Amino acid sequence: MESKHLLDWLRDAHAMEIEAEQMLGARIQRLERYPILQKRLKEHLAETKGQIKKLEHCMGLLGTDEATIKDVGAPPAVSSQILSATMEDEDVVKCSIAAYAFEHFEIASYKAIVKAADHAKQAEISQICRESLEEEVAMAKWLKEHFDETTRVFLERSQDDVPNSTE
Repeated sequence: MESKHLLDWLRDAHAMEIEAEQMLGARIQRLERYPILQKRLKEHLAETKGQIKKLEHCMGLLGTDEATIKDVGAPPAVSSQILSATMEDEDVVKCSIAAYAFEHFEIASYKAIVKAADHAKQAEISQICRESLEEEVAMAKWLKEHFDETTRVFLERSQDDVPNSTE
């Protein structure tokens, strides 16, 4: 069965996860005031590193050699824009919004890969990517469940940081 699209989408997902790894690593260091979020992002960073290895294995199953995998180009523009637009920002709410949007981008990517793997009769790739899909869904769910609290804490801290203008 044809696996051209499958391989292309695996490469895109690999590049996407490499970009996510870099952005998460940079962001985690600046979240010391938000230890719960920082802890969960550290866990997700470990998942992301695992997903990179899984994607490399999947591409190998389709005959892509390791040198080619390492030379994969830039991630899709949308994922890069979502992440870079706000992950460098100090506003944790903007970063949470970007992370939530990016998780859904990853979810859609993995759903397409699973369908392509099923279509190409690549059961191992399908199963591996289903596992990654579940991790992304769990992360999106966690971000959604903690968004209100993160926003509340941010607003309270922002208010505390504003000098009293009535003096």
